[in-house]
Amino acid sequence: MHEFQLPTMTCGHCAASVNRALKQADPACAVEFDMAQRKVAVKSEEDRAVLTEALVDAGYRPA
Repeated sequence: MHEFQLPTMTCGHCAASVNRALKQADPACAVEFDMAQRKVAVKSEEDRAVLTEALVDAGYRPA
């Protein structure tokens, strides 16, 4: 399980973009959102660096 703090994830559209980016990096991943805390938890076999790169490429740099 990988957890990311995403300060710029502020709405449902942001969450959809984050989900899409993570699914492109790992189609088999499971994603859980905590919008109040601006956190995302990702259950994935992919390396954290791959997931981080996908988030950055989508415009969501983890804190």
